[in-house]
Parts: sequence; structure tokens; C-alpha cells
Amino acid sequence: MQFLLIIAHDDAFTPTEELVGQIMSWIKRMTDQGIRIEGRPLRPANEATTLRTRNGKLQRTALTFSDSAEQICAFELIECRDLEHAVEVASQHPMAAAATIEVRPVWNGLGA
Repeated sequence: MQFLLIIAHDDAFTPTEELVGQIMSWIKRMTDQGIRIEGRPLRPANEATTLRTRNGKLQRTALTFSDSAEQICAFELIECRDLEHAVEVASQHPMAAAATIEVRPVWNGLGA
């Protein structure tokens, strides 16, 4: 079963070299175990564009969709046997101690 780890932090967050090294070690370990499928850091939230199509018209905003103090900064796609396993894997990610990680099951009901 696939899970998306949605990693978020607030504006006060600044990564350290040590944290980046720990993240790279987590990535290698999870890749070697066949758990990590893909992942990437994201550009800052102030570079986001949000769009909606309503009544056939495009509504475009040069902002992130959320006004939350925490903004999404990275994602990881993982393959785990169940939610508990995914939570265990996510809890080992260094950003679990430095920021926030949402563990969300990927819905495979649309032919994928």
C-alpha cells in the first residue's frame, strides 16, 4: 500500500547541515529497504500558484492554497504493508522531530 508523507514546517524553520545529512541517511536506508519510491523538497510556498476552474473559468492565485502557519516543504512516496508500518517509517524521518509529517494513504481506486 502506498502512502504520501506530506512534510511541513513554519517560517521559523531553517535546516542545518546535520539535519540534511540525517535526511539523506533516511532516504538511503528507506530506498535500500525498498520502502521509498520517490520524494523531493519543494520550492518555497511563496512561489506557489493555486488554481480552480469554476463555471468554465480559470481562477488563478499566486499563493499557496493554505493560510496555515505551516507550509508543505517536501514529500515522500513510500510503500508499506499498512498504516501502522507507514507511521513507523515516517516517525524515523528526521523531519518528524524538526517539523510535521502527515501520513496519507494513496487512493488506488482509479485504475492505478
